[in-house]
Amino acid sequence: MAQSSKNSRTSSATQKFMCSCGGEIKMKTLFEKGKVKNIAECDKCKRLERRPSDFK
Repeated sequence: MAQSSKNSRTSSATQKFMCSCGGEIKMKTLFEKGKVKNIAECDKCKRLERRPSDFK
């Protein structure tokens, strides 16, 4: 049986981000002005940032 390459292997781990207010951060995709934008939004305080690491 043939081995699969290291690049074809996938991991099923997901990372959860938490806001300082205690809410969970979820990534959302918006389409505006013909461009796709990814934003991170806190469920609890509804704060919006560009990426989850900006909440710290």
